Amino acid sequence: MPEEVLFKFERRMDRAEIASYLRSVADALDAGDAIDLEAGGESVTMSPPSRPTFEIKAERETSSSGGTPELSVEFELEWDEGEDDGGELSIN
Repeated sequence: MPEEVLFKFERRMDRAEIASYLRSVADALDAGDAIDLEAGGESVTMSPPSRPTFEIKAERETSSSGGTPELSVEFELEWDEGEDDGGELSIN
């Protein structure tokens, strides 16, 4: 399935700033609100259903030239467009 990027933002920031952004997303999820993303004139509003699929992935990526590996952790919410099951979000 082809992927269409609706919004992208990337910059180096300190851990406290990142935690603040993640808390904002968590607060919106907890309240059942939409998630508004805005940066550099771009914006998108996403309205996750009450029970989206939650994925956490930790990766180590090594370049083909053998440079220093890059580590990452990704948090992803995924749902079918238009999905809304009306229940509560549950993360165990």
